[in-house]
Parts: sequence; C-alpha cells; structure tokens
Amino acid sequence: MRKRRYEMLLPLKYNDSRSIENDKIYLTREELIARFDSISILPGLVQGIWVHKGTRYEDDLLRVIIDVEDIPENHDFFVTYKSLLCERFEQVEIYIASYPVDII
Repeated sequence: MRKRRYEMLLPLKYNDSRSIENDKIYLTREELIARFDSISILPGLVQGIWVHKGTRYEDDLLRVIIDVEDIPENHDFFVTYKSLLCERFEQVEIYIASYPVDII
C-alpha cells in the first residue's frame, strides 16, 4: 500500500530558551491523532542547529511521524498546519518533510 510519510520536528523550547508548555505538545499530538488516527513520536531528542538571516538557532526537538494516504487534501492540511504550528510554538520555521513510503 502506497502512503506518504510526513515527519515534523517540534521544538521543546521557544527561541528565547523558555520551555514550551507541555499542553502545546499534547494539543498538537491530539489534533494529529484526531485527524489521522495514529502518529509516532520517536524517543530521544533531535538536536537541530541552523542559521536564519544571520541568527544561529540551536533547538531540542521531538520527531513526529505521520503516515497518511498520499492525496492532495493531506498535503494541503500539512501546509496549513505548519503555519499554525509556527504561531503556536513562536517559531520562525517548523521543519516538515514528506516522502512516499510503501507499507508492506
């Protein structure tokens, strides 16, 4: 069965180093489960380091994986959802990647 995998990196700290409230992570998790029925959150932290407009950011992140039907409506959801996440987590960018997967 052909699906599309979306992987997102959710920050655990705001850009000013304050910890992100657990309820924001929980809300995001529950929104994705309600829409797609399942998600995976990989254990351990992902450390991200990147430069944007001359400012260096060092992030501790959670890696979230969602496998969904490869249809335009799901792609459109993630494009829109990314904007909401940037606002919710007060981020310049939220990294979301997608690629096709074959479920065996």
